Amino acid sequence: MRVLVIPDVHLKSALFTGAASILSEGRADRAVCLMDIPDEWNQELNIDLYETTFDSAIQFARDFPDTLWCYGNHDQSYVWKFLETGYSYFAESIVKSKLISLKRSLASKDNIAYIHRIDNVLFLHGGLTNEFVMKNVDKDRWDDVDHVIKTINGLNEEIMWGNDSPLWFRPQSEQTPMYGEGKYVQVVGHTPVHEIITERNVISTDVFSRRKDGTFIGSCNFPIIDTVTCTLTEQIHFEI
Repeated sequence: MRVLVIPDVHLKSALFTGAASILSEGRADRAVCLMDIPDEWNQELNIDLYETTFDSAIQFARDFPDTLWCYGNHDQSYVWKFLETGYSYFAESIVKSKLISLKRSLASKDNIAYIHRIDNVLFLHGGLTNEFVMKNVDKDRWDDVDHVIKTINGLNEEIMWGNDSPLWFRPQSEQTPMYGEGKYVQVVGHTPVHEIITERNVISTDVFSRRKDGTFIGSCNFPIIDTVTCTLTEQIHFEI
């Protein structure tokens, strides 16, 4: 299956416009959004931008109902009221209510979670390590990927807000063994990169994030992932 990945959004509603165009052209079969929908440098007071971006996400969910959504740390920071860089007290109520509206607009409640699997590919915001699995999943089920995912998707905020959780872990800067190496590939966002890169069994896709001065860090390419071969098959540049 050809899966279009929508990396970290951070108040860029145009990402949903671009993704909709790619899907409508038949260049991918479905999409996965790695979320972090709210928050951007110096936009804490721009309430309209928060609302517009979430409305775009909700409309995208309705137009493409088989899309999967992976919670990011910025999304959950509002749910749990754990302060995060860029957290907006002014947009707090909007983010909370719009996240509820997004979930209600989904074809299935299972379409939004920390981790999703399509074929041999795991989609999640940060990264999943062997160590995290061993700490939180029954030992005799470590190799059962669907059980691992189900268990982690049910974990509480105290565990999921830790630096080693799939919301926060950054495989780009640490050489900790990743879950599924040799069998599964993880497609992640969370850590801004200059270009989409594959290292070990991790494909890093956060190429739409900005610096504090507003310039883009990455290449602004949408990745298309083949979930059977576990490879990046295409990159589609999108100007914002």
